[in-house]
Amino acid sequence: MKNFISLKELSAKTIVKLVKLAVRVKKNPLRYKSRLRSRYIGLLFEKPSLRTKTAFYLGALQLGADAVYYGPGEVNLGVREKVSDGARVFSRYLDAVVLRTFSHSLVEEFCKFSSVPVINALSDLCHPSQVLGDLLTLYELKRDLKKIKFSFVGDGNNVANSLIYALSILGGNIFVASPSGYEPSGNVLREAQKKARQSGGRIEVVNKIKEAAIDADVLYTDVWTSMGREKEVNKRRKVFSDFQINSKVLKMAKKNCVVMHCLPAHRGEEITDEAIEGRNSYVFLQAENRLHSAKAILLYALSRVE
Repeated sequence: MKNFISLKELSAKTIVKLVKLAVRVKKNPLRYKSRLRSRYIGLLFEKPSLRTKTAFYLGALQLGADAVYYGPGEVNLGVREKVSDGARVFSRYLDAVVLRTFSHSLVEEFCKFSSVPVINALSDLCHPSQVLGDLLTLYELKRDLKKIKFSFVGDGNNVANSLIYALSILGGNIFVASPSGYEPSGNVLREAQKKARQSGGRIEVVNKIKEAAIDADVLYTDVWTSMGREKEVNKRRKVFSDFQINSKVLKMAKKNCVVMHCLPAHRGEEITDEAIEGRNSYVFLQAENRLHSAKAILLYALSRVE
């Protein structure tokens, strides 16, 4: 049994194995169509979802498993009943649980009492399944993380945290450009810097988009206002107004700079139509790869890896 909670808990070897497994699953899906036969996967989602829900739900079905989905307001772990009770009940019914929640501490508590694998499908701290799909995309594009400048522009949120962990473990170079006060958390950066020193990676946090954009091989962004922070939307639009991926910013980057976005996109805010529809945009390949990476995670968690 293996949990999939945060990339920081995985070795470089394990992350690479997961990416290569996702490659094999994508190339030859029929080979894996019955690997999880007679398994039951539960999706407990406190937050709405398009890509993550579809990826794990369809992924389970395409691997031969059955899936049951609990949407926002249905379970209310920690409200209707203790998280520990819910974890033990679901462990009696299911073979794995995919959690999408506001609080990372809820994921950690659920893990303590679950006797089946737990997969983090997003928390306020990290979004590891998203970033595994991103790594698959970069692998397909033949981008060597140790030789490129990878730049994230925007809020130092859960996606940024997982990208930082991934590149620090894999020896990559990541620049994060965020407004002052909206950088990734100090704890995440301290943990990642230790990993970067061991792997030969580099982490730079800056407060001007130009520093991240110049000579960038990859420009990645996410929404300025994440779910749960809607009350801050007007303030954030002002604070983040200079942190937009657009034609001006792309001219600072390398000519073949890859444009990435985890979606949903607020076009006209963090990214323009021109950038997201440009020839170097791989945003929808990222979205497709969420399915293949989710299948790899399910196989890994349920120990069905070759």
